[in-house]
Amino acid sequence: MKKLKAGIVGATGLVGQQFVAALQDHPWFAIERLAASERSANQTYGSALKDPRTGATRWYCEGFPKREVLELQVENASGMDCSNLDVIFSGVEADVALKLEPEYAKNTPVISTAAAFRYDEDTPILIPAVNDQHAEMVRRQQERRGWQGFIVPTANCTTTGLAITLKPIKDAFGIDIVIMTSMQAVSGAGRSPGVLALDIIDNVIPFIPREEEKVQSETLKILGEYRDGKIVPPDMKVSCTCTRVNVSDGHTEAVYVSTKKSCEVEDVKEAFRKFNEEHAKSKLPSSPREMIVVTDDPFRPQPKLDRDNYGGMATTVGRLRKDVALERGIKYVLVSHNTKIGASKGAVMVAELLVDKGYIK
Repeated sequence: MKKLKAGIVGATGLVGQQFVAALQDHPWFAIERLAASERSANQTYGSALKDPRTGATRWYCEGFPKREVLELQVENASGMDCSNLDVIFSGVEADVALKLEPEYAKNTPVISTAAAFRYDEDTPILIPAVNDQHAEMVRRQQERRGWQGFIVPTANCTTTGLAITLKPIKDAFGIDIVIMTSMQAVSGAGRSPGVLALDIIDNVIPFIPREEEKVQSETLKILGEYRDGKIVPPDMKVSCTCTRVNVSDGHTEAVYVSTKKSCEVEDVKEAFRKFNEEHAKSKLPSSPREMIVVTDDPFRPQPKLDRDNYGGMATTVGRLRKDVALERGIKYVLVSHNTKIGASKGAVMVAELLVDKGYIK
């Protein structure tokens, strides 16, 4: 197939760099345009990445941009003409996204990692294999807002692994209650501003502003049923506590689930296996062979060992066992890569899904 022309907004930031890394060798997309703040505009990408004080290149991802990407001219994200692009990947902060993304979406599909539009009633939060049918909502968004394009945000990085693992449990047994405690990597706070080194060393920070509210509302939206042009949330309750720990990448979550129908540990494993089998039919380039990797090792999953399973696109589940405190209780620990499936690589997979379904072309 002819490659689709992609633009990356916020290209010099951490998320934008992750988009560059995910897209520069992609079989479906070609990086056509790069945009950033006025400070970086009118420079080559290679020059814009350099620290003006030291001259060092500020590149935070694996590998390095190809020469043809480094030579691209960075445009000012404000007022960027995107008429010749097939899709825009946006890696800017929510306040900037709120202003820029609707302007882009007038003509071009926008896949965003920002939270700015996640909670709008005409906007889906997509995770491939979990809620593909919610993609239909983009047509309603286009009609309601008069856009040729649309905005589809990805889930919060903490929500992603949780929603993926809850989906097969909900479908097989129903869910009454979810209680989750996260132990989140410092990379989830970004590079600047972030968690100060002296704050996180030898420490656990027990509060991440707005994180718990995001996870609770997003999980219900993602696992809801798309009906009559809107998402109907499932009849379940989600409660969580989100903490920051001294881990570079990979969010760990301890999850407790009270199901509507009784189930045993082996039943849940079978539900995960069937979910993987169904997902294996996907032909998306970024799709992992298994969305959920189950380990029986009682000392796994660990972020250091398991965050990069299938290139960081799988969620690893371990310590799966019965819980006696909850009615019909199941509990487990998961690890999900917050800067891969939880950020730009996950957003690229969302774009692949929308190409596959004919919403991006």
